[in-house]
Amino acid sequence: MQSGFVSADDVTAPGDREAGGEREERVVIALLVVACEVAFWVLLAVGLALRYVARKPKLGAAVLLCEPLLEVVLLVVTAIDLKSGAEPDWKHGLAAVYIGFTVGLGHHTIKKVDAWVAHRWFGGPPPVKPPKYGTARAIHEWRTAARWILAAVVALALLQAAVWYVGPDGAINSLQSWQQKMLLVIGINVIIAGGYTLFPKQAPKDADAVDREPADRL
Repeated sequence: MQSGFVSADDVTAPGDREAGGEREERVVIALLVVACEVAFWVLLAVGLALRYVARKPKLGAAVLLCEPLLEVVLLVVTAIDLKSGAEPDWKHGLAAVYIGFTVGLGHHTIKKVDAWVAHRWFGGPPPVKPPKYGTARAIHEWRTAARWILAAVVALALLQAAVWYVGPDGAINSLQSWQQKMLLVIGINVIIAGGYTLFPKQAPKDADAVDREPADRL
């Protein structure tokens, strides 16, 4: 016969249950960010396989067009999580940053991978290499910087929306920390592109000089 008494260990305080629920919500957001990143590359692989292996370019393009849906799902889940009263932390900031960088860099990444796959295995033309010298290189760097800056600006906007939603009395330190990182990303890209503008790399005068292709940023 079981005792009618309940020990203190058998009782979970409401505060403990609430804290446990918040931890579970934060884990869900973090896992969803990882799942979106994995799904991005899976959809990219499936889309390219349909395009080149199965010879169904329209179907492959349709699969690739599903990529933005990942960001929509992540944005909606994050908004619902905050709306339900969850305290914003670094995982919500990470979700905003992921969405921003997918917006700014996702399309370019797909184009680069598509060109590489077509050339590597299906007889396509070699990918266009970036210019290496002078004004052409500076323009290339500014275009690259523009993609990174767009990504950072989108992330900043989403982070600021979360800050406004939470209010000045809420826990916004983690969101503001991500904003500072995005400003650093913008600054680094402006410095790199500005360096190529103010100090353009000159072509070697010796035609036989060893000329290595610089690593291309995204």
